[in-house]
Amino acid sequence: MPRTEERPGGAGSLDDLGAALADTVRGTGASSGGLYLIEEAEPVLRLVALCGLPLAFSAPWQRLPLTAPVPVADAIHDDALVSVAGHDDMARRYPRAAAVLPYPFALVAAPLTGVRRSWGGLVLMWPADRPRRVTPRERGHIDASARRMARLLDDAPRPPSLPDQPRVVPVAAARHPAQTGLAAADYLERLPEGALALDLEGRITFATDTAARLLGRGADRLLGTRPWHSLPWLDDPVFEDHYRTAIISRTPVSFTALRPPEQPLTFQLYPDTSGISVRVLPSTEGAEPPPAARPPLAAPTGRLYQLVHLAAALTESVTVRDLVALIAHQILPAFGAQGLVLSGVDAGRLKITGHHGYPADVMERLDALALDTDLTPAGQVLASGTPAFFADPAELAASHPSAPQISGKQAWAFLPLIISGRPVGCCILSYTRPHTFTADERAVLTSLSGLIAQALDRARLYDTQHRLVHELQRTLLPRALPRVPGLDVAARYLPAGHGTEVGGDFFDVLRLDETSAAAVIGDVEGHSIAAAALMGQVRTAIHAHATAGAAPGQVLARTNRLLADLDSELLVSCLYVHLDLGRHQASLASAGHVPPLLRHARHPAAVLDVEPGPLLGIDTGTDYPVTTVSLLPGTTLALYTDGLVELPGTDATRTTSDLAAHLDTADGHDLERLIDRLVRHITPTGQHADDIAVLLLRASRPGGRPA
Repeated sequence: MPRTEERPGGAGSLDDLGAALADTVRGTGASSGGLYLIEEAEPVLRLVALCGLPLAFSAPWQRLPLTAPVPVADAIHDDALVSVAGHDDMARRYPRAAAVLPYPFALVAAPLTGVRRSWGGLVLMWPADRPRRVTPRERGHIDASARRMARLLDDAPRPPSLPDQPRVVPVAAARHPAQTGLAAADYLERLPEGALALDLEGRITFATDTAARLLGRGADRLLGTRPWHSLPWLDDPVFEDHYRTAIISRTPVSFTALRPPEQPLTFQLYPDTSGISVRVLPSTEGAEPPPAARPPLAAPTGRLYQLVHLAAALTESVTVRDLVALIAHQILPAFGAQGLVLSGVDAGRLKITGHHGYPADVMERLDALALDTDLTPAGQVLASGTPAFFADPAELAASHPSAPQISGKQAWAFLPLIISGRPVGCCILSYTRPHTFTADERAVLTSLSGLIAQALDRARLYDTQHRLVHELQRTLLPRALPRVPGLDVAARYLPAGHGTEVGGDFFDVLRLDETSAAAVIGDVEGHSIAAAALMGQVRTAIHAHATAGAAPGQVLARTNRLLADLDSELLVSCLYVHLDLGRHQASLASAGHVPPLLRHARHPAAVLDVEPGPLLGIDTGTDYPVTTVSLLPGTTLALYTDGLVELPGTDATRTTSDLAAHLDTADGHDLERLIDRLVRHITPTGQHADDIAVLLLRASRPGGRPA
C-alpha cells in the first residue's frame, strides 16, 4: 500500500478506524484488539491500531509477512474467521505465536474484505474465562464490525498512510467523573494494606503511604516508574511476567517477593481495560528466593519474548531470500534499524547475499571485499568473533576512516556469523541517525547473531541443493520441442513450490514422419533421485518404441515390461498420443493418467473420455486400450499432470471443469499465451504443492495458419 497523505478525520482515516476498533472491543466484550492493514509494496501486514494493550507488547507483531503462521494471516488468506479457543489450541495450531504469548487467553481473527480487495485483518482477544466457542451472535457481531471497517476503507478517497508505530486507542473514557481523587485517596490511606495503581504500560500512577512504606521507597520516587525498574529487588523477569500475564489474560494474579532483608510481600494484581490495581500485603508465608539467587538475565521480559519470537521465525526461513526478508521486515523494525547487509564468506571474501535500505551502487562497492579490508570492520569482527557497535560516524571513523563515507549511515551493529568456530558471514544493521546501543540491545543482538548464522548456513545449503536439483530436472526434460508441420505446440514445467527433491513429471513431443507425430506426458510416483532416474528411463523407452513404429497401446505395454525388468518399486502414470495429421485424427492410450481436455473449433472444451489401463509397473501382461478422436484443424488437446488440478482444499473435478471453461474463454490464437494464462488461472499465487507439467497441442491449417 503506497504511502499517501491522509486527511485528518476523513472517511477511512486511522482516527475512524481506531474508533471502530475501540467500539468493536467494547461491543464484543474483548479485552484487547488490533487492526492490521496490508502494505502491498512489501507485501506485509502492518499493525496500525492497538486497543487494550501496551505498545511494547506489540513489538513482535507490528510487521508480519502475509504468509506468517499466525491467525490473522490465515483469516485473510482464507477470507474466513479464525477462532483460537485457548493457549492449548494456540500451541497446537500456531506454536510460534504460543511461544511468545504463554498466557491464558482466547483469540479471534477476522478478514477486512472490501468490495474489490482485501484490506487486512482484525484481531480480538478475550480473558481466559471466556467460553471456548464463538457463538453465532458473537460471530455476527465480529463479522459486522469487520465489514464496517472494510467499508470505511472502501469509501475513503485514498488508502490511509501507514504509521511507523501503531496508534494506541483507549477502550473507554474515564469513569466516575463526579468522584474526586482526594476522596478516593483518603479512603485508601485508611486501609491497613498498601495500594498501587499501574497503567497499561506498567507505570505506577498512584501509591498510598502504606504501599510506599512497605516497598521501602517514597511515593515521589515511585510515581511514573515501573516497579521492576525502581525497586531493585523486583528487577527479575519473573515478576515482570506476572504483570504481562495480568494484562493479557485479564485475570487476577498473585505472587510473593522478598523485600530485603527478610520481609516477604504479597502482590495481588487486578487488571481491567484501563490498568491494574495492586494490593500490597505483608506475608507470613514462605517467599520465593531473592532475585540474586536466580541466574541473571540481561534483557527485560518483553525483549526476551521478542527474542523467542525472532528465534522461532529464523528457524522457519528456508532460502537466503526468505532470511533477508525476515531480517528486513521483523528484526530491523524490532531494533529501530533501517539498513541491512547480509554477507556470506566465500573463498576469503565477503559476498553480499542480500541487502535492504541501500542503493545498488553502494552494494557494488561493498560486494566481494576481502576479509582483511580496511573499508569495513566486518573482517575484524569475524576474526575476533565479537560483535562491534558504533553509535555514530565518529566512532566508526576512528578505526575505519573510509567506512562512514561509503553508505552515509550514522550508526552500525556488525554481527559476526560463526558456527562452531567456523565463520559463515557477517550481518550489518545500520541506522540513518546516531543510535546508542543499550546493554539489552547488545545482548539480544549478540544472541541473534548465532541464530542468524545457523539460518544463513541452512539457507545457503538449501539454495545450493535446490539449484542442483532443478538443473538435474532440466537435463531430464526436452530442451526444445520439434517443429511439426500442421501442429502447434506449447509446454510448461513448474517444479513444486517447496522442497529440494527432484520431481517425476515429464513430457515430450516426437516427430515421427512428415505427417505424424507423438506426444507423451507422465508422472513418476514420488519426489526423489530414484524417481528422476526412472523418469529418464521411461521417457527414453517411450521414445525408442514410438520411433520404431509401435502403436500407442504397444508403446505403453512394452514400456510397462521395461519397468518389470528394472524391478522398480515406483509406479508411473502416462498418456501417449499418436497424431496422424494427414488423416486428422489422434489415437490415445492411457496408463492411469488424468484424462486430457479436448476443444474442437467453435465447440466447448470438455474432458476427453479415454479408457485407461493400469499404471505402469503393476502388471506386465496388461494390454492398454486405444481411444481415437478426430483432430480437425483448430482442435486443441490439453495434456497435463495431476498437480495442475489436484490442489489442497479443492475438488479435482471442479478444478478440471474450471480449467476447461477457461480454455474456452482464453485467447485461442497464441498457444504460448494460452498456456501461461491457464497456469496462472489455476495457480494465481505461483505456489503449488506438486510439480506441474502442461502440454498443449493444436492442429493447424495447411501453411501453419490457425483455425
